[in-house]
Amino acid sequence: MKRAHQLQPLSREHHLGLNLSNHAKNCSDNPDDILQHWQALEIYLTTMTAHFALEDNVLAKLLSPYEKDIPEIKAALVTLNQHHRELETLLTLMQAAERQGKPIQAEQVRKLATLLYDHIRFKKRELFPLAEKHLTEAQLNAIYDASDDNVKRFSEGR
Repeated sequence: MKRAHQLQPLSREHHLGLNLSNHAKNCSDNPDDILQHWQALEIYLTTMTAHFALEDNVLAKLLSPYEKDIPEIKAALVTLNQHHRELETLLTLMQAAERQGKPIQAEQVRKLATLLYDHIRFKKRELFPLAEKHLTEAQLNAIYDASDDNVKRFSEGR
């Protein structure tokens, strides 16, 4: 299914995250492997702050009026919030441990990678289709307008 053009910038930002997390889910116990995957995930997640804020402050707020009447939207918004908090908490804990000189463990990397992978798949399979189905053209345009200009394409006609 082709994604609504207004959601394509958000979707584009997911591509790298899916790739990184898919590889990191299989992180070995080798210290070099752990470091490589940890650094890639950490950089990706810390640069996605604006992306997560857009999802929380624009997309979720636009969907929230529908949650009373549409149980799937309510469940999706709960899941979105839960995923964002879990990712933030685990990332913060791992960064704090690293600052204290504690080595990052392969299991931590695999857990973070799995959380990220599952989160992106959830958005692609559940959240975005709900937005496409229930939001108006103007609401979808608001999401596009709030998206990072660096991931917009001229060919999208916007």
